[in-house]
Amino acid sequence: MHSKRRLTEARLDRVLNERLRPAVHARTVPIDVEIWDAPGEPVPVGEALAAPYRPIGVGHRWGPLWSTSWFRITGRVPEEWAGQRVEAVLDIGFNKTGPGFSAEGLVHRADGTVVKALHPRNAWVLVAEPAVGGEEFTYYIEGAANPVLCDDHLITRAGDRPGWLTGADPDTDPLYRVLRADLAVLDRGVWGLVQDLDVLGGLMRELPEHEPRRWQLLGAIERALDAVDLRDIAGSAAAARVELAPAFASPAAFSAHRLSAVGHAHIDTAWLWPLRETVRKVTRTVANVVQLMDDHPQFQFVMSQAQQLAWLKEQRPEVYARVREKVTEGQFLPVGSLWVEPDTNITGGEALARQLIHGKRFYLEEFGVETEEMWLPDTFGYNAAMPQLMKLAGVRWFLTQKISWNTTNKFPHHTFWWEGLDGTRIFTHFPPVDSYNCEVSGAEVALAVANFQDKAAATCSLMPFGYGDGGGGPNREMLARAERFADLEGAARVVIESPARFFERAHAEYPDAPVWVGELYLEFHRGTLTSQLRTKQGNRRSEQLLREAELWAATAAVRTGFAYPHQELDRLWKTVLLHQFHDILPGSSIAWVHQEAEQAYAAVLAELHGIVEAAQRALAGEGQQEIVFNAAPFARGGVPALGAVTRGGPAAPRVAPVPEADGFVLDNGLVRIRIDARGLVTSAYDLVADREALAPGRVGNLLQLHQDFPNEYDAWDIDEFYRNTVRDLVEAESVEVRDGAVVVVRRFGNSWVEQAISLAEGARRLDIETEIDWHEQEKLLKAAFPLDLRADHSSAETPFGHVQRPTHTNTSWDAAKFEFCAHRFLHLGERGWGAALVNDSTYGHEVTRDVRPDGGTTTTARLSLLRAARFPDPEADQGWHRLRYALVLGADIADAVREGYAFNQPERVLTGAAEVAPLVGVDGDAVVIEAVKLADDGSGDVVVRLYEAHGGRATALLSAGFPVASAAVTDLLERELEPASLTESQIELKLRPFEIRTLRLRPLHG
Repeated sequence: MHSKRRLTEARLDRVLNERLRPAVHARTVPIDVEIWDAPGEPVPVGEALAAPYRPIGVGHRWGPLWSTSWFRITGRVPEEWAGQRVEAVLDIGFNKTGPGFSAEGLVHRADGTVVKALHPRNAWVLVAEPAVGGEEFTYYIEGAANPVLCDDHLITRAGDRPGWLTGADPDTDPLYRVLRADLAVLDRGVWGLVQDLDVLGGLMRELPEHEPRRWQLLGAIERALDAVDLRDIAGSAAAARVELAPAFASPAAFSAHRLSAVGHAHIDTAWLWPLRETVRKVTRTVANVVQLMDDHPQFQFVMSQAQQLAWLKEQRPEVYARVREKVTEGQFLPVGSLWVEPDTNITGGEALARQLIHGKRFYLEEFGVETEEMWLPDTFGYNAAMPQLMKLAGVRWFLTQKISWNTTNKFPHHTFWWEGLDGTRIFTHFPPVDSYNCEVSGAEVALAVANFQDKAAATCSLMPFGYGDGGGGPNREMLARAERFADLEGAARVVIESPARFFERAHAEYPDAPVWVGELYLEFHRGTLTSQLRTKQGNRRSEQLLREAELWAATAAVRTGFAYPHQELDRLWKTVLLHQFHDILPGSSIAWVHQEAEQAYAAVLAELHGIVEAAQRALAGEGQQEIVFNAAPFARGGVPALGAVTRGGPAAPRVAPVPEADGFVLDNGLVRIRIDARGLVTSAYDLVADREALAPGRVGNLLQLHQDFPNEYDAWDIDEFYRNTVRDLVEAESVEVRDGAVVVVRRFGNSWVEQAISLAEGARRLDIETEIDWHEQEKLLKAAFPLDLRADHSSAETPFGHVQRPTHTNTSWDAAKFEFCAHRFLHLGERGWGAALVNDSTYGHEVTRDVRPDGGTTTTARLSLLRAARFPDPEADQGWHRLRYALVLGADIADAVREGYAFNQPERVLTGAAEVAPLVGVDGDAVVIEAVKLADDGSGDVVVRLYEAHGGRATALLSAGFPVASAAVTDLLERELEPASLTESQIELKLRPFEIRTLRLRPLHG
């Protein structure tokens, strides 16, 4: 029996691939092809249509990498094809890597309007249906010669030639060859037979050996193959399909799992291609989707990134008009609620709020659609603030996929309630089919059922189908499979429907689904917390400066009539949000992408500095007094939070280092730091608490170099075995005093590092300013602080709060978190005393514990400073960097929060005439004002977003520095939820732990 099955399976594969699929377009005549190679970057359609073309034939080689060539195809339908469906079948160089990862084409009519796209699994263009015979046609194809960077051979080549990944390679060798250009009749009977055999063969392979249905299908397939005359496939296809009809007539079991099939095309907004190519991928994919909708009215498709539709609206308005048409008809479904699908580890809290605000608002303004799903299939971990942010934006459901990539622990649910930091719960699903790029194959349908973790209580799951990552979307073959799987014995019932329909059904049948509390930590791709430091620094600094620009512009607008730059800030926010995409901010794109990101951040920062300076100048007025502005949400150095005062000299000068033995001492009466002749911190003594912070015999700020060669996914991964090899960088080239700091220079490998270690008067924070000229390969640089304390958990800042993680490895879940994300601070403490590490651009952290011979516990915190991955950017992180981090002694959580903000939000000083009272303020440190801005609708209302930062209940008083006519609590989109209790421009606040609150204050005019 088993040998018979294997023989039939092998026979089926060969007949399908070698005879039946080619016979779908068996009747052919050649098409005339001409080409024009566009110079440089892609050109407008009008320029391409008017260009001079030259004739070519099949076999012509074209396309140096990243170039564009335009093809003009012409032909005439033979008279004898009247009444048939006639298609142009084209292969401009497609390869086996699949859609989105080879040559791609966009087909235009002679008037420049878009028809559809071409890719390896969708290589046809409709010419006539039904044909009358004799009609002539002309199409233009924009061919993109994108290199195949996901192929092993080309990865090696790209590693040797970085220009492949920057767009700067001088290689003019063509990448592709035109392989087919035919006019053909689509044989519907043969095409239908191919789909029948594909579905039944796929299902047959997945059924258990003992299942009678498997052998019934095997017999039907054998009879159908026997009925096929290989010399007359077209004439025998109908007879073969008759043999298969009984198998399709047998319905699914009453208890069959229900698969909600959702058309989708995950398009990475950048990855192995630059942003400009993503714009074209979006056009190609959407063009295919709307064409498919014309032929299949039941087909529904979701698109999840507002930025991509905004590009389409701007650059291809005729395709966007088709989207609007299909949205109205209920086929094209905007989902996701986000501007892009961002990284949610590194992106800051306010930026995540703006991802939702700009995404939701785009869909509302463009389509009148209130999206209720967060659609985020592919990102590298999910912070614990997200459920609350989703709810505040009006999102009810969350869909993801990537958590199935865990390498250590299988996530225990597919449908569950996700509970965030503050206790908010969001109904969540991640598809058991374990892919967001499904093809509706028999293997996928079977996997969805077998893998579903919640089948004891739930009967449905979701299956996103369509070629993705590089785009492409669904094709007609996928719809044919879905139709055949709609009610088929031995399989799940496949139903094409919207995510909303699925979630309503899933929630109704499983309202008491299990609860997962806290972050959804991805046990994979931990290296993305460190790769491409410059990109991460650009994001951190842009987030901080956007906050500052809005604060001072709003303050100046209310106080002086300053023109609030609504349009400029909107545009700048969208640029920053774009670059938070989950392959840009994590550092996992090609060099071209990161080079452009650095340029974009430089432009953003320059413009924001201009806005800040203009607003502060309006507030300070003309004068010669030194005005100090403090944008941080906490008072410092005599300057109120969110305000400005006159002050002479620096707030806290550096303590002068005092020579001692072969090293130096820094002592300000609060802490005493000893640095030895090697430039290593040998003591960090808290004079107030009378205790040493560092573990006995250990040194602080120890730079450590590890070999970093993960098993795969260079830029993405750090594998735990990196710890097995370490080099402590203890040798110093020089240790000297300079500008009130102990400056240490070290050389290692091909690299150089200079660190300025300083302590300010009145501070408990040891600052370490680091400059690195980094030229290592496949190395990881960390900074270690072994602390003399016993901490069961660490507390790491996350958006709008902090998350606690065990420092032990009791379980496999704990052990898997050997590298984790912290934003501005990481806190470690035992009862009565603690310490914090703060940083200005570092996200990767780790904490380890060991017990000393004296019975004490050393808890070592380490920051991941730099990596040197080879793919997809062979020159990743090479060159000069500047970064800062600090050790805060005697710190509790409140200190860590305050120091984290202070470290990242520097004071600004300018000359003027007037101090600036805060526009708003709040008493107590537990409630943090995160954003102050004017309302997006141009009303002049002041919007304040704040949150409880310490993890406990908080009562506070918000005071406005201007007369307030009314106040309201709003959602993230600044829509009123309920009135706020207002008394003489003050609002009493009562917040639960980590609660986020948005308030809208209407100024009293006149």
